[in-house]
Amino acid sequence: MLTAFTEGLLLITFSELGDKTFFIAVILSIHHPRRLVFAGVVAALAAMTVLSVALGQVASLLPKDYIHYAKIVFFIAFGLKLIYDANKMAVSATEEVVEEAQEAVEKADLDNSQQKSVWSILLKSFVLTFIAEWGDRTQIATIASAAVNRNNPIGVTLGAILGHAICAAIAVIGGRLIAGKISERQITFLGGFLFIIFGIVAAIEGK
Repeated sequence: MLTAFTEGLLLITFSELGDKTFFIAVILSIHHPRRLVFAGVVAALAAMTVLSVALGQVASLLPKDYIHYAKIVFFIAFGLKLIYDANKMAVSATEEVVEEAQEAVEKADLDNSQQKSVWSILLKSFVLTFIAEWGDRTQIATIASAAVNRNNPIGVTLGAILGHAICAAIAVIGGRLIAGKISERQITFLGGFLFIIFGIVAAIEGK
């Protein structure tokens, strides 16, 4: 049986690797102190997680039966969509994500070209990550998980934040070494299968 904490941790960890926010953290850590980038990125992801869980708690006010079946349908449908998207991705899909992240960082640098203070680096890391994460698949997954685990929002929150922190740590510490080896296509496939597995588990466990 998957706990709310485990569900949040696995969903986020396998969905966030190779994502746009991941590469934003990689690029920022090349030009700025890693600890500052890590702090700004994790703060943004934690804030987004809390917001997503809050939205999920609002959705949990719907009848329990609706939420249960909606979770099954959502996870399986979303998993199939990710697999479909991965199947349609070009081999260069990762390069496209990296380019999008690079453009976002360069634009921020143009707006703050002379600002290299601690607070400016923290703020840039926070804002870039928060904007990139809005509407992302990890946000949607967190909202859905929080809606279903209505009685354990703290577990979902902690699991999701830990998953984000793990990915952020990988990005700022070893991102430069593994960035070229990460395949957005493969990660999307894995994420799709994970969503489907969670949907099946939810159907087997019942309400």
